Formats: sequence, structure tokens, C-alpha cells
Amino acid sequence: MKEGQIKISSENMMPIIKKWLYSDKDIFLREIVANGVDAITKFKKLVTMGEANETDGEEYCVKISVDKKAKTLTVEDNGIGMTEEEVEQYITQIAFSGANDFLAKYEKAGGDGIIGHFGLGFYSAYMVSELVEIETKSYKNGAGAVKWASDGNSTYSIDECGKQTRGTKIIMHISADEKEFLSEDKIKGLVKKYCSFMPYNIYVNFKGDGKDTALNTTAPLYTKSPKDCTDEEYKNFYTDTFMDYDAPIFWVHLDMDYPFKLKGILYFPKVKNKVELERGKVKLYCNQVFIADNIKEVIPEFLMLLNGVIDCPDIPLNVSRSFLQNDKLVQKITKYIIKKVADKLTQLFKNDRKKYEECWSDLANFIKFGCIKESDFYDKIKDIIVWKDLNGNYKPLSDYLDINEQSGDSTANENKESKPQTVYYVSDPQQQAQYVKMFKDNGLNAICCDTFIDPHFISFIEYKMPDKVKFMRIDADVANALKGGDEAEDSVLTDIFKTALADDKITVKTQSLKNENVPAVITVDEYMRRYSEMGQFYGMSDDQIGKTLIVNTANPIVAKIKSYDEDKQKFAVKYVYSLALLSFKKLSSEELADFTDSCVKLLDGYLSD
Repeated sequence: MKEGQIKISSENMMPIIKKWLYSDKDIFLREIVANGVDAITKFKKLVTMGEANETDGEEYCVKISVDKKAKTLTVEDNGIGMTEEEVEQYITQIAFSGANDFLAKYEKAGGDGIIGHFGLGFYSAYMVSELVEIETKSYKNGAGAVKWASDGNSTYSIDECGKQTRGTKIIMHISADEKEFLSEDKIKGLVKKYCSFMPYNIYVNFKGDGKDTALNTTAPLYTKSPKDCTDEEYKNFYTDTFMDYDAPIFWVHLDMDYPFKLKGILYFPKVKNKVELERGKVKLYCNQVFIADNIKEVIPEFLMLLNGVIDCPDIPLNVSRSFLQNDKLVQKITKYIIKKVADKLTQLFKNDRKKYEECWSDLANFIKFGCIKESDFYDKIKDIIVWKDLNGNYKPLSDYLDINEQSGDSTANENKESKPQTVYYVSDPQQQAQYVKMFKDNGLNAICCDTFIDPHFISFIEYKMPDKVKFMRIDADVANALKGGDEAEDSVLTDIFKTALADDKITVKTQSLKNENVPAVITVDEYMRRYSEMGQFYGMSDDQIGKTLIVNTANPIVAKIKSYDEDKQKFAVKYVYSLALLSFKKLSSEELADFTDSCVKLLDGYLSD
């Protein structure tokens, strides 16, 4: 058997790096600036160890210069710098991590603040450059300044240069087809996006006249202890970070040091659109370096409806997302975030119930979506989910259920377990106003489920509590809820309505209802309607679900129909049906035309008498 070493040619490697290193070319600036930040952090650690001396009054910073005439973009730091030997080692060996080497050499310095996730960071410059030059001078006494240059092919040059100050300057000669990166506004935008929280000031086209303003915030609010932050600071940080001038409802400050490091703030924004869930933006950082928005492998999907920043240096960002999904540390981070959010909601519910209820319309969709997506979240907050009733009161589901658990009646409890209780709900208060009125007139109550997530959520609750509750829309079982006397079915009246309507999709029943003013109501089977609506959502069925017309024998007009001649019976039946249909749904153009014709005939007859 013959063995050997796999060899990778730089000639073959560099074209791949140029084109495929990152999916977004903009990231090159983050990588180069992050390397500069690392260089400064390393130098400061050596200073604290007594192995390097800093210059009095020196500001640690990164300076970016755009020169359209020379077609160059330059990033300069005043960090640790490099010797010629180190340039040969760190720059010419692709994917060699200078951060890892530093930590191995100076273990007592600790790793706090060193990014070190980006082994290929420097080479990202070739995604936009045709030539890259490095001018660097090490902090070490007697070390000369070095210049390295390469066009990204298989060769490079290295020589002495005249750089006088400690640190490293990366000079990128921008390719002709990447000239957008020679725009000062473009570069400032990238700095604000990727480098807005880096720990040292970042300047673009630094003039040194005392008027320069850093584009970043070196100590973002989330790096402070929660006890040291004021409400005003939280609100200002939210506005500055997300450009949302509507104050958030409240926030959760994340601050964990063990068993992993994580800091951040999650904000609950006011809902601008009550119909749809608005996707928020949770920004993920690593040592104050922006990584990405909404990485669902780290941040639970339902929390992406919020706005926030999370900074976690322990997340292995240089591995695949499939790895992140199974990484136990990442799973612990996710559970921690879920717990903190659930704790905040529970605290608000217990300590300020009034505010909790006032905020419910903004919180409801988020909470319900979270329950459906994360069972841990549901288990933690299931007892603080509230439901608004027809009178505008907010109550937990248990208040709508007569479970009799406190009665000591074991037989009653057994019956409740074997037969779930019905909770009525309203999905469209305006369209179902007639049903709502009938309920309220008879002292009955229902809950409001009028957002698009509610159909999914009530099914979810039924799945979680199969022996406790079943939900019925107010127009599904209203006949049973409002049943009046116990008189038998009026078969004659039933036949009159069936004959006049002549529609085999409509089932007709006669029944005495408590409300005498309503001639008839339409009901549909709850679960058949849900099935039909699900089919419509996926484009697999129409809305032609069978309806039941409940004719109210207690209504005076209905009571007279049997005494009319055939023509008047037919007219009365269709008019009663139209009234019931009008309360049930929006009329089609044909149904509306028929109803209008009937109204005109009634008006004409009334005025002619």
C-alpha cells in the first residue's frame, strides 16, 4: 500500500476563494476591519501583561480611507502589527489562524474580545480587489516595517517599507467591476451594518482635525449590566438600532456568563398590522461583530417576530448550519433565550396584569406562534394565555371552563374528563354581529379569535387538552346554545322551506330559539368548516360546504308562513333565508341582487297599502 499527502495548489485555490468564499461580497469589509480589531485587542492584552508599551494619549481605532483617484480602499489599525516572519506565516498560509496562534502562545492573556472565527478573513479582500498590499510594523522593538503584495495568484512579494507607526495597513486596489466599493457612502453604510458595535472607534476618511466622528458605538447598551440601564437608554438604543420610532412595549435583557457567554436585548415592538405577523429582525453578533440577521439555528423561529441583538462569542460560526442544529451548546442557548422570554411574560402577568392585558393585542400573535413552534415555551406560559370575551374582559381559558375541580365531586370530574367542554368563539365580530347579539341577549359568552393565527391555535389547544375543551365558532352550534322550548320538529314548516329553497346543499330544521326576533339562523358543522378552510388555504377546495338553516318557530313571522298561499310562502322563505345568510357571510353578487329585489318588492307593497 502506498501513502502520500494531499496537495492543494494556490493557483487552483485562489479563484475559488475570490468567487465563493462568502455569498455576499459586502462581508469582505467586516472581515478586514475585524482583523484590525483583533490586532488592537491582542496589543492591549500584551500591554496589560507588561510585554508591550503603549503610546501616551494614543486612541485605539481603525481608519478606513477611500481614494477614488487611486482606486484604492485602505483599512488601517494601530494594533499589534507583524514582523516579516509573521507575515510569511499568517498571510501566505491560507486559513492559518493568527488568533488561535496568539491564544496558544499567551494563554494567560485570555481570549475575551478576540474574534478569531475567520481564518480566511484576509483573503476576502480578493473578492473585490485585483491587487492587495499590506504595510505593517510590529510592536516588537527593533522590528522593521514590512510590505507584502500579491495580485491573488500564485506569487507574492515581500520587502521593507517606510511605515513609521505600529500596526497594519491593508491597501485594496479595487477591481474595475467592483467600483461601487469606492463610494464613501457605500463604505459608510457597510460600516454601520457590519461594524456598528465593534469595540474600537472606526473612522472613514479620517481628517484628524478634531471634527471626525466615529461611525460605531464601542459600548452598546447590551454590554452593560441590566441594573445599570435606564428605560430611556433601552428606548433610545431600540430607535437607533432598528430605526423604529414607536417605543417598544417592553424588553428582555439577556446576560449570561456560564455555562456559555451571551448578552443581548430582545424588544417586543408594537404591532403595526393586526392582521399579519410582522417579521422582526434579531441581529446576531460575535464579540460585537455583526454576523447575520435571524439565524434560526440559534434563535428560536418565533422570536424572530421580535427585534433584538444577541452577542454570543461561544457560537461556532464557522461551521455549517446543520451542525448548529445539533450542537448541544447552541441548544442550551436556545433554551436559555426561551426561558428568559417566558419569565419576562410571566413576571408581567403576575406583577402588572393591567398592562399585560393592555399589551395583549400586540403580544397575542407572538405568544400563540411561540406555543405552536416550541413546546417548552408553551409549557412555561400556558397558564398566562388570556382570551378576550364578548364584554372585552381578558381571562385564562380555565375561567371559561366549568371543570368543577374544586367541588370534590369525583363523578362530575370523571364526566368532564370523558366529555370536553364547549367554548364558543367569534372569528369576525362584525360579520357575526347578529350571533353575538343573540348570545349577549341571552346572557351567554364567547371568546374572540379574530387573527389569522387563531384557527391554528385553537386546533393546537384542542390537541394539547383533548379531554378538557373543544372550540365551536359562534355560528356552528348556536342552535343548541340558544335552544328555546322542547317542541318537536315542525315537519310541515320544514317541507315548505325545503320546497321553496330547492337547494340540496341546505339542510332545513325547525326549532324554537330563545330570541323571538330572529326568524332564522345558519349554522355549519365546525370541523367540516375547518377542513374546508384548510383546503381553501392550500388551494385544494372551494367554500361550498353544507349549511343548516335553523328556522325559529318562536318568531311571529315564521309562525304565519304556513297560512300564506304558495307564492307568498316562497317569497317569505327566500327573504328569511337571505336575512339569515346576510348575518352569516358576505353575500355574493347574485345573492345580493336577489335580496335587493326582495327588499324593493316589500317596500313597494308597504307603500302601496
